[in-house]
Amino acid sequence: MGTVLTRQDQKCWNEGLEVALTDLQSSWNNVRHHTEEISSDRLLVRRGQAFNITLYFRKRGFQPGLDNIIFVAETGPLPDLSNGTRALFSLAGHHGPSPWIASLETNGASSLEVSLCAPPTAAVGRYLLKVHIDCFQKSVTAYQLGEFILLFNPWCPGDSVYLDSEPQRQEYVVNDYGFIYQGNKNWIRPCPWNYGQFEENIIDICLELLDKSLNFQIDPATDCALRGSPVYISRVVCAMINSNDDNGVLNGNWSESYLDGINPAEWTGSVAILKQWHATGCQPVRYGQCWVFAAIMCTVMRCLGIPTRVITNFDSGHDTDGNLIIDEYYDSTGRILENKKKDTVWNFHVWNECWMARKDLPPGYGGWQVLDATPQETSNGLYCCGPASVRAIKEGEVDLNYDTAFAFSMVNADCMSWLVYGGKEQKIHRDTNTVGNFISTKSIQSDERDDVTENYKYIEGSPQERLVFMRALQKLKARRSEGPHKADSQHSTPVPLNGDSPRSLHMPSLRPSDIVQVSLKFQLLDPPNMGQDIRFVLLALNMSLQFKDLKVNLSAQSLLHDGSPLPPFWQDTAFITLSPEEAKTHSCRIPYSQYSQYLSTDKLIRISALGEEKNSPEKILVDKIITLAYPGIMINVLGAAIVNQPLSIQVLFSNPLSEHVADCVLTVEGSGLFKKQQRVLIGVLKPQHRASITLETVPFKSGQRQIQANLRSNKFKDIKGYRNVYVDLRL
Repeated sequence: MGTVLTRQDQKCWNEGLEVALTDLQSSWNNVRHHTEEISSDRLLVRRGQAFNITLYFRKRGFQPGLDNIIFVAETGPLPDLSNGTRALFSLAGHHGPSPWIASLETNGASSLEVSLCAPPTAAVGRYLLKVHIDCFQKSVTAYQLGEFILLFNPWCPGDSVYLDSEPQRQEYVVNDYGFIYQGNKNWIRPCPWNYGQFEENIIDICLELLDKSLNFQIDPATDCALRGSPVYISRVVCAMINSNDDNGVLNGNWSESYLDGINPAEWTGSVAILKQWHATGCQPVRYGQCWVFAAIMCTVMRCLGIPTRVITNFDSGHDTDGNLIIDEYYDSTGRILENKKKDTVWNFHVWNECWMARKDLPPGYGGWQVLDATPQETSNGLYCCGPASVRAIKEGEVDLNYDTAFAFSMVNADCMSWLVYGGKEQKIHRDTNTVGNFISTKSIQSDERDDVTENYKYIEGSPQERLVFMRALQKLKARRSEGPHKADSQHSTPVPLNGDSPRSLHMPSLRPSDIVQVSLKFQLLDPPNMGQDIRFVLLALNMSLQFKDLKVNLSAQSLLHDGSPLPPFWQDTAFITLSPEEAKTHSCRIPYSQYSQYLSTDKLIRISALGEEKNSPEKILVDKIITLAYPGIMINVLGAAIVNQPLSIQVLFSNPLSEHVADCVLTVEGSGLFKKQQRVLIGVLKPQHRASITLETVPFKSGQRQIQANLRSNKFKDIKGYRNVYVDLRL
């Protein structure tokens, strides 16, 4: 017997159900999905969390049992049910194979509010939402309801980027400013940075970045299908931040020549860089170095919803041949030489940590993962590094994906010193403590520095730390012996996993000053301020009961922050006679007029002394790295900061040098405070001259904000300052 229709049913059957209007409820949904900072007009939701939309109909309302509504969500250029980039899910609850969910909220006379939810494994990206309406199996009508963007969800326990701490989510996803630590291990300074992940158009630029990747260009269907994996996304983004393989965001430059671009030290935020990349048709921006690469990656990953923080490693190893040894070469004067193998110890190096589950690894290796966008070495043919589990690094599990061995070497390689003389190289000392110090990141909801070194390695010199090092070395040897290339001859003998220290190696004549009878030490007499002479003493101490006659060669040379040395610009020789158990000092001065013309942008000077005893083959080497400091910019907020109300900001700065400086430009920015970066042409500043300017702005976002400022000239590039500002919503 057929179905019997009532008169009302017959009317519905005749008229059909037509969608007149769709309300995506963007403003309300975005607040619930923590995306209101990005937009209130566009729908941006997170996977694994429901969002509501309302359908308005023309002639009649929705009739359960007669009308069948099927939603369609599609992403990518080739949406497909089989790879998860197309989903069909019914309001009637007959979901079929799709993990997407639609459920009825309210059914009005001519409207229908429904709740939709993407699974916590769905691919992130831009989606088109459609609806198919089947009115009593008479006909099917299709409507396009609109677009929405789907993001990762660290608030959802089912998402692989889930982070169970709200303060951490606020810091590592929501916070749009922070600090990147620079300098050296004895002088750590915070560099303020505007991440700006919620600024206008940044989400679109981040999605454009994914579409410009080589993976998408080669196979867009597969690429979009894999965008549900934070491991996959992080590798794609990491490769796209640099431009070594593609039209990535940044060109790297360590040459000290930046005439056709911007000196990396001048940048104060990510927004200007990303917008320039987009505006120029995705041409790489010139220039970046490690902290800029890491800052851009932090912006992109936080924007996509993956918890991310910026990490600085002081005395960071760059091991080019994978033997966990950083080779350093010295001449007979104690001057460090350029490394032929390009092994270096960077004064500091900056990378990212991203939080995610690692279902591709054994249990226990999820959580924080190292990702390094600075183009150093290739990974599977592309310049990217990671994600490498921080726990795997600490435990020496260097055979786990991805690039864990390289990340391990950055924090825990040993340093081998070589003496170069007469065309020969002599192994002189192995130091197990040099690499990986004061690994730093911004604290949670605080401007303080958080030391996370213990996350990466056990206490230096402890039996556990040496055991882990040996474990990592054995794994690397096993891997290299299986490959096409044999291990280097100096590492051909297997190393037992017994925790013995490599310091048991035979030590030739040149030794560090702490294991001989005479010690040398540098001591600064004044803070090393830019523009002033550098005054220091060499302290010589005779710890023996014999007289000692010393000849000491002293030198100074500039360093780049990646450890590359520049030629010496200052030398001195001292002859010191020491009675038993006597200490003497030798005073030194390097005039500003002498070092200024040789100084790199990094403002690093390495002073060294090589001492030799009369009638003895013993030599004593000591060095010290000095970072010259500038006075900071002062920023004053004149009055209360209120959304949509004018605000005056005073910026005070000075020329710290005893000479005129030209081409002075002040840049000021701050997410939620300025629509775009402010550039003020200052021109010439007289010696020691102090100046101030007042800027007017209208804050457009409430809450905690930060102003970042930078002053550059023809003599210096990165005098910086910042000021935190709380913006009230109303008077």
